[in-house]
Amino acid sequence: MARNAEMIRQWQILQAIESARWGKTIQELADDHGVTTRTVRRDLDALNQAGFPITSTEGAGAHRWKLMRPVTPELKQTFTVAELSALYFSRTLIECLAGTPFHGDLRKAFDKLQNALSPRMREFFDRLPNFIAAKSDTSIKLRDRETQPHVARLLQAALDQRQVRMRYNSFKSRTLKEYVVDPYRLVYAQGGLYVIANVPAYAGIRTFAIERIASLTVLDDRFVAPDGAGQAVFANSLGVNQGEPSRVEIEFSPAVAPYVRERRWHESQAIRPCPDGSIVMTLEVCDDPALRSWLLGFGSGARVLAPERLARSMFQELDRARTLYAQRFGFDAEAHGGGGEGQEELPLREG
Repeated sequence: MARNAEMIRQWQILQAIESARWGKTIQELADDHGVTTRTVRRDLDALNQAGFPITSTEGAGAHRWKLMRPVTPELKQTFTVAELSALYFSRTLIECLAGTPFHGDLRKAFDKLQNALSPRMREFFDRLPNFIAAKSDTSIKLRDRETQPHVARLLQAALDQRQVRMRYNSFKSRTLKEYVVDPYRLVYAQGGLYVIANVPAYAGIRTFAIERIASLTVLDDRFVAPDGAGQAVFANSLGVNQGEPSRVEIEFSPAVAPYVRERRWHESQAIRPCPDGSIVMTLEVCDDPALRSWLLGFGSGARVLAPERLARSMFQELDRARTLYAQRFGFDAEAHGGGGEGQEELPLREG
């Protein structure tokens, strides 16, 4: 813990002497961090030995310490301490992209950044990711060796505005279909890679999962993308779907309301509190599998109030699920339904 406290203090000192226009005195730094001036001198000496260009100038009554640029002299474009810290913190987040075609390239880019730092400076920054963690997407899709070449060709086709012919494993029809498309944009979302493309034969924009592309050929034929094509990515969905939005109204029970309120699930959401501690949320989203899966995840804690067709669909799905459990375990639907006293509630909140 003492070593961690020292690391955090030195990082804060770096930011302080870099951002202060005229620098900081040792006494000011000691007062800021509640330590002795001897400790600050030792910190400044350690940072200087790590390769940070720290200098002192004589000011009114005391020397003022300042971090001079460039921090990364080997790079044409220099980085501030705050920028380097952010990049090093993000290294943990990069691990969340494990399995994507970009993961290897990101690691190589990060290695190049590290090599531009002095060994001592690199050692200092290498300790920063110890203070942040991230959990990678558990639903990340499995990919074969063909995925990365498909990504490269689709990117080039989008840049050149050239059409693409592809054979695609359609999830809906369960068949291998052939499409000629105008690729507008590639998107990474919810552990998967997707291409937003116009399908001239359908006169509309469709979303294709890159992992389901069996073969792909870039054609000589070109297309002209309209302004803003593919910019509003899945704007009306809680997931990775396209569709026209409609007004959805959901009531959340007092047990789950605090969890629901502390997050922004969609840009359109509006929340109305109720006297009993429950809340009513309205959304302008499309009725798709992502919305229904999200609602089912709350179990009896969520009830659709509108539209009626969605409420009926949710009722039928929950009824089918209850029947399956009753058949498997011999549950009495009447005895175990209704959410009476003694019903176990699954925790939704951290801690």
